[in-house]
Parts: sequence; structure tokens; C-alpha cells
Amino acid sequence: MQISTDCWRASKDGDEQERAAWLKAKQAEEQAASEAWSQQYRMPPLEGTERAVAWGVRCRHQVLAAAYTALVLEGETDEMEWAEIEETARTLTRAGWWIDQRFSEPEDLTELLDAATSADRPTESPYF
Repeated sequence: MQISTDCWRASKDGDEQERAAWLKAKQAEEQAASEAWSQQYRMPPLEGTERAVAWGVRCRHQVLAAAYTALVLEGETDEMEWAEIEETARTLTRAGWWIDQRFSEPEDLTELLDAATSADRPTESPYF
């Protein structure tokens, strides 16, 4: 049995729509989890465009969660050292910085945080 071109296109379009809907739902779920994590760990809001901020929040969550697992749970970093790393991470509020680091190795986080420029940090404390 041969499927007509119109039928094939209709079924393909339906698959693409389902995939797009699934992807949108997955991103919304990840966004909600990342925002809840940011509040739980007192992470400051990120700066950038609306789209960059949303993506940056997800990237920050993923980068820091992977680093915590690699450095603390599986590595030799203790909780006090991690608290210092986390505090330094809080100073980086440019969404683009977190997006740029999304493929970095967890073990490189400390070095990356130290190498961040003043453009990646606000001039005023986000806690005031």
C-alpha cells in the first residue's frame, strides 16, 4: 500500500506538532525546576533579554548542579569549600555568561568563576 503525498505530509506535520508541543512542555518543566532551585539557593536574578534570562537560569542550574555532583558528591570538595564556590557564582548575574558555560566541564567551574570579568558581575550588591 502506498501513502499519498498529502497523507504523508499530514502525518509528518502531526508528528512535528506533537514533537514541538512535547519540547515546549519539557522546557517549561525545566524552567520551573530551575526557577524553584534559584529561589531555594538564593540565586540572584540574571540580567539580559527575556529569552536570555530564561535560558541563563536553566544553564546556571545545570552547571552548578553538575559541578556540585562532580566536586562534592563524587570529588573531594567539602561543603565549606562549595559554599565559597556558590557565593562566587551568585556574583555572576549576566545570563550570557551562564549560557556560554553550559558545555563546560564541572571540574573547571572554579577556574571559570575566577576568570569572569567585571562585565559579568553587577556593580552593586544584588542583596541591597
